[in-house]
Amino acid sequence: MPFLTAAVVLVGALSALNLVLVLGIIKRLREHSALLTGRRGAPSADIEVGTRIAEFETVTEAGEPLTRASLTEGGDLLVAFLSPGCAPCVEKLPVFVAHARSLPGGRRRVLAVVVGEPGEAAAFAAPLGPVAQVVVEEPNGALSRAFGVHSYPTLLRLGPDAEGRPVVTSNAVDLTRPTAMAV
Repeated sequence: MPFLTAAVVLVGALSALNLVLVLGIIKRLREHSALLTGRRGAPSADIEVGTRIAEFETVTEAGEPLTRASLTEGGDLLVAFLSPGCAPCVEKLPVFVAHARSLPGGRRRVLAVVVGEPGEAAAFAAPLGPVAQVVVEEPNGALSRAFGVHSYPTLLRLGPDAEGRPVVTSNAVDLTRPTAMAV
């Protein structure tokens, strides 16, 4: 009988230790999840600061022609690549719209590229129209190739280089902080 009592006590102690360890792991996972979803202004994995934008020609949803030369015709430009199938993009959409609305220069200083199937992307792009020049394109479209974007969301700031060509001036855009952009 003493062996049975000792075995029950040992199994109980191991179960209690296991419970404490599992609760600790769950707590750490919640902390890490909060850190990952709360990343603000994280650098884009695709594009480095100083990257020159390749040549392209496309048309915005409003029918306006858009080329590499027109990107920095009035100063800096905020650029966002978003996709309707991307959960972080869906979360950032209202924050991006509010941030874009507050920028000096209005919608001509903001470019939103929505990448996805045409019907789904058009619905996703609707709230962007009043605050940005919007381009809807399928994966690997003209703008995605010109910028070299392969992941979403990608947020960038562009400015002219010494020759006036658009280059990436920031790949860590924090939508929660207002930024003075050259107009």
